[in-house]
Amino acid sequence: MYALDRVNADPELLPGVRLGARLLDTCSRDTYALEQALSFVQALIRGRGDGDEVGVRCPGGVPPLRTAPPERVVAVVGASASSVSIMVANVLRLFAIPQISYASTAPELSDSTRYDFFSRVVPPDSYQAQAMVDIVRALGWNYVSTLASEGNYGESGVEAFVQISREAGGVCIAQSIKIPREPKPGEFNKLIRRLMETPNARGIIIFANEDDIRRVLEAARQANLTGHFLWVGSDSWGAKTSPILSLEDVAVGAITILPKRASIDGFDQYFMTRSLENNRRNIWFAEFWEENFNCKLTGSGTQSDDSTRKCTGEERIGRDSTYEQEGKVQFVIDAVYAIAHALHSMHQALCPGHTGLCPAMEPADGRTLLQYIRAVRFNGSAGTPVMFNENGDAPGRYDIFQYQATNGSASSGGYQAVGQWAETLRLDVEALQWSGDPHELPSSLCSLPCGPGERKKMVKGVPCCWHCEACDGYRFQVDEFTCEACPRDMRPTPNHTGCRPTPVVRLSWSSPWAAPPLLLAVLGIMATTTVVATFVRHNNTPIVRASGRELSYVLLTGIFLIYAITFLMVAEPGATVCAARRLLLGLGTTLSYSALLTKTNRIYRIFEQGKRSVTPPPFISPTSQLAITFSLTSLQVVGVIAWLGVRPPHSVIDYEEQRTVDPEQARGVLKCDMSDLSLIGCLGYSFLLMVTCTVYAIKSRGVPETFNEAKPIGFTMYTTCIIWLAFVPIFFGTAQSAEKIYIQTTTLTVSLSLSASVSLGMLYVPKTYVILFHPEQNVQKRKRSLKATVAAPPKGEDAQDHQ
Repeated sequence: MYALDRVNADPELLPGVRLGARLLDTCSRDTYALEQALSFVQALIRGRGDGDEVGVRCPGGVPPLRTAPPERVVAVVGASASSVSIMVANVLRLFAIPQISYASTAPELSDSTRYDFFSRVVPPDSYQAQAMVDIVRALGWNYVSTLASEGNYGESGVEAFVQISREAGGVCIAQSIKIPREPKPGEFNKLIRRLMETPNARGIIIFANEDDIRRVLEAARQANLTGHFLWVGSDSWGAKTSPILSLEDVAVGAITILPKRASIDGFDQYFMTRSLENNRRNIWFAEFWEENFNCKLTGSGTQSDDSTRKCTGEERIGRDSTYEQEGKVQFVIDAVYAIAHALHSMHQALCPGHTGLCPAMEPADGRTLLQYIRAVRFNGSAGTPVMFNENGDAPGRYDIFQYQATNGSASSGGYQAVGQWAETLRLDVEALQWSGDPHELPSSLCSLPCGPGERKKMVKGVPCCWHCEACDGYRFQVDEFTCEACPRDMRPTPNHTGCRPTPVVRLSWSSPWAAPPLLLAVLGIMATTTVVATFVRHNNTPIVRASGRELSYVLLTGIFLIYAITFLMVAEPGATVCAARRLLLGLGTTLSYSALLTKTNRIYRIFEQGKRSVTPPPFISPTSQLAITFSLTSLQVVGVIAWLGVRPPHSVIDYEEQRTVDPEQARGVLKCDMSDLSLIGCLGYSFLLMVTCTVYAIKSRGVPETFNEAKPIGFTMYTTCIIWLAFVPIFFGTAQSAEKIYIQTTTLTVSLSLSASVSLGMLYVPKTYVILFHPEQNVQKRKRSLKATVAAPPKGEDAQDHQ
């Protein structure tokens, strides 16, 4: 009525034409609204007979009475609820009556094929749903549930939200729950329990009427879930206090949306001056007066309740009661003005230069008026443009609010504007406050983000849910869904987000593992050099000659090579070093054990032959002994040279040897291209000579004590066998150890050095000691040996000395 007054008072708008209105209450019920609409549609039916009342029959054939001309209802403003507008629109389209709603936002009403005469000055919920999807995505949520009141508004709004979120991607719907029109007792408690079946979906998109919103909040409080749910409410919640009254603590943090609006100051001035005397045209004003001032009017036929005070009529709105402008005032005014501007344009086109209505507009054609309505464009009561698209929808412009506590108190809080939406979202995230930590953005995620080095294993059918699977072992994270193995020469970073080169190790000179074998080798070489120097200097003494000078020098050479191989095993592998390792690793031991075997065999044959005859056995001369020794050694040399020809030596980096379960312990080993078996193969021939020599040492254990050369050899071989029997299990038992390169190399070199030390210590250190420090014992021993030879000629130490 306020809008009609302003239109009629505007001389520039519809000059000479006054607009009136027939006001009907829908009671927010679609069936009742239909009944009310039919009351003026019937008048139009009666007026379309052109004197002949088609289809109208009275008893006795009496013509029907027409008490008044039909009302000129050219357009309808309303309704508020979408369900009501849908019901009314279905009737009005039959009679070509344009309809403009100020609050119905159901997306269904955008269907111009079904509701072709329907327009609205508020945007449809499809825009609202888009804004809500944008809000959810801006907050980083991807897993939400929806609540909808049964009916066109709630169900259509949720359907639009679900469809837009599916098309936009990135937002999944955990549950879509419908609130019945007539909920049973406990229905809302059951509803909250259902929402808690997906507790990670804290964000709740709610398209519901005020009463349902309130009962949902009450059920959440009863379930002790205050602060758990993160509400995102539609325009039915908006910035209203009634849905959250006494439930403010549950509503803290709720984000709501409302079509962009402004308070109309002129209406406040108008409405606060209304009284029972000056507003009699409003048939509901008396009822409002009683409720607003909590009093009772008395009149004819009514009785006042003694417990309720009587209205004086002097009460004033805003002075004796709280007053807040209804949020839909702007849109109601805009709807009235839209019809007025459309009629004005239509009047200018059909009645040019004519003041007042012309015959072309009596009555006004609804289809023609609809075209002018869709074409209007003017600044509305709030200064924002009013226009319609081809479906009769207004452009989407929304204000975004959040209910925030004030000074830590929810009850004294209020709605704060935090953003707006006009095709794109502008949200002030910094202005948002939440229960708990006010500035910590809560999450509503099906699955938490995977950490570094973890891939997403998607849950089938739910694109927002996944399990985090670690890229373990030697795998690294390629992208958020894929793990791949690092290349052979690389290992993953500590957080498994990439690969890095595997460190390469070798036995270096400074390694603690190298110290024991190097020390033994240096001492052994010094001792061997001392023995050789002593023997050379006393080359013609009886004790040197009795030891078999030629074989002694060969044996000492082999011992020297055994000590020297330690330096090759510690040196950095290369083609030259690897070739030298192959050649010298078995050469020293082969040379040593070939000489010892030849010497032991010679002693055994001499004494075995002496038991049968005085004829000396063959091949016991020094030349023969050297020939036998070098023949035995040549087999090793020929085998190694053939191996070098077939497979030229080179160094390799073995990444598998120390590819431990824990990648952090993985190492590449720089070594020669020799496997464990081939390394033992280099010593295999030496082992064979060693065992054969041991057998002969055992057979020679019964020679006379005076000729004791066989006994030191026997003891040397027994000890050497023990050393190598201990070496083999240690060497192969550490094949899977992380310290394999160090343990095996150290064990091998120490075993070689110990076996060489045993030979040197047992066979030559005592003789060197006698030569250097007790030369007289050398002469006496020689005399005792000669006497024994005369007493037992066949059992001399050697044929040359016997002669």
